[in-house]
Amino acid sequence: MTSSPHRLRLPPAGFVFLVVLAMLSLLAGLGLREPSPPDEPRFVLAARDMVESGQWLFPHRGIQFYAEKPPVFMWMQAAAYEVIGQWRIAFLLPSLLAALLTLWLTYDLTARLWSRKAGRYAALALFVCLQFGLQAKRGQIDMVLVAMTTFSLYGLARHLLRGPDWRWAWLGFFAAGLGTVTKGVGFLPLLVLLPWAALWWRNRQQPRVERPSGNAWRWGVAVLCFIAGAGVWVFPMLLAVFNSHDPAFQAYASEILFKQTGKRYAGAWHHVQPFWYFAQVIVTLWLPGALLLPWLAPAWWRRLRRGDPRLWLLLGWSALVLLFFSASPGKREVYIFPMLPALCVAAGVLLPGLMKRVGVQRTLLAYLLALSLGMGAMALSGLLGASEWAHRLAAQRDIDEATLRTFLQWMLAFGACSLAVVLWARTRRLGAAMVVVTALLWATYGLGLAPTLDADSSARKLMQRVGAHIGPQAQLGMVAWREQNLLQSDRPTTDFGFKKSWEEQWAAAGPWLLADPSHRWIFVLDKALTPCADRSLVVEIGQSNRNHWLLVPGTAWKPGCTTPAFPGEEGQVP
Repeated sequence: MTSSPHRLRLPPAGFVFLVVLAMLSLLAGLGLREPSPPDEPRFVLAARDMVESGQWLFPHRGIQFYAEKPPVFMWMQAAAYEVIGQWRIAFLLPSLLAALLTLWLTYDLTARLWSRKAGRYAALALFVCLQFGLQAKRGQIDMVLVAMTTFSLYGLARHLLRGPDWRWAWLGFFAAGLGTVTKGVGFLPLLVLLPWAALWWRNRQQPRVERPSGNAWRWGVAVLCFIAGAGVWVFPMLLAVFNSHDPAFQAYASEILFKQTGKRYAGAWHHVQPFWYFAQVIVTLWLPGALLLPWLAPAWWRRLRRGDPRLWLLLGWSALVLLFFSASPGKREVYIFPMLPALCVAAGVLLPGLMKRVGVQRTLLAYLLALSLGMGAMALSGLLGASEWAHRLAAQRDIDEATLRTFLQWMLAFGACSLAVVLWARTRRLGAAMVVVTALLWATYGLGLAPTLDADSSARKLMQRVGAHIGPQAQLGMVAWREQNLLQSDRPTTDFGFKKSWEEQWAAAGPWLLADPSHRWIFVLDKALTPCADRSLVVEIGQSNRNHWLLVPGTAWKPGCTTPAFPGEEGQVP
């Protein structure tokens, strides 16, 4: 355990400056944009429904239950809104706070296992990895999940490597349970018990870690702590389902507990990728950290052969997480994100030495130059019309020329500023330059890039156009809609189900239109337009998020017509 003088001693001023800079860059842009696809609008839609309805136990997406994710993250967004009163801030606040907590946990665990210096390197190494900042700036579950898995691993590591400390072990088990009802894989930190058991077996004659026997009742309490963490939501949900006679509640429980967990893992029906998919995630989203693997891997291997228990647990757990997700056919880049803080902890003690090596310095300098020059060159080529990439982007997203020009100017500003930092630092201040350039990147994203594209990315501009066209007295319904459309609608909007087929949605929408044809409109995806609507009266209202949208007035509906099934209908992706 660490002594009091250790805890009271302040870190070097340079580290404090870099940490403050990192925090400000993560904070930059908070409140300047709306939720954008793919995931943000659906979570905010569910959280907004919780606030408006007062029903927090079963999240909704329109009129239907949203059963793809447990509601804990949406609780956090709703609670943030109740405190702040602005969705633009509330939907991003849980991720921001989770990111700051994860940075602190990474620093403190590394400092306790090795030294404060190693802790500083580990925390800053985590910050400069691209995936960390990207998730910290997004209103998605994954940053909160990583904070919970890191906290759980933190508690278990303090017990197994610096203990015994059963209070921290129990907190670790509780955090794993809470993480499981935040996103189903929150139990992953408990896999650290496998390399711990293997280490004990390897050193059973002269054990360097706590023996697994002799504390059966304490391990029993740990299991109860995990159940209590998961039970925060599971117990009241199951009680409500048991007391309800509505089959929709039973269907919700079945889908969230079985289909979206074990069935989704073993037989994923979307995001299907090959076994080696995460290799490309590591070499792209984990930049620049991934560039150091040729130096880190041999050093880790030498320490593992010597039986270093800290690396046995951290690297053994990371390998198990990678294997766990690689074995499932369904893969997304965020799945292995929980590994990243643990790997930074494992790397922290090695980084001070590695940063002095010429090969490492040249590699990282090349990365910074590629990032700054690449962004600047792309911006200049778009501004000068020397490349078509910018205009293709504008055409795909219905971005006007002024918006595109502002976006490119922000890119150019980042490229110029980051290049100036690199030229100032060169190899003498390379570590500081890594942090400053990363902070510039996320500040540019938060203050410039994301707000510039916000009206288009969030569908706000499109839905404003819809509201202006139909007028303030009209009623709006939606068929084949996306969450951002319902979220950005300027009036109470009727939907006919999100996961229902287009045929079923039109079967309900047709009578709704006929009940008041002069005041009712249907907003619909162009591919889902029914033959029961008079095409000459249908309005092409615009495009958003690479989809084209139409407005069908009630007067366009053909009475007595029945919408047929749509061949090859696109399924709704949860």
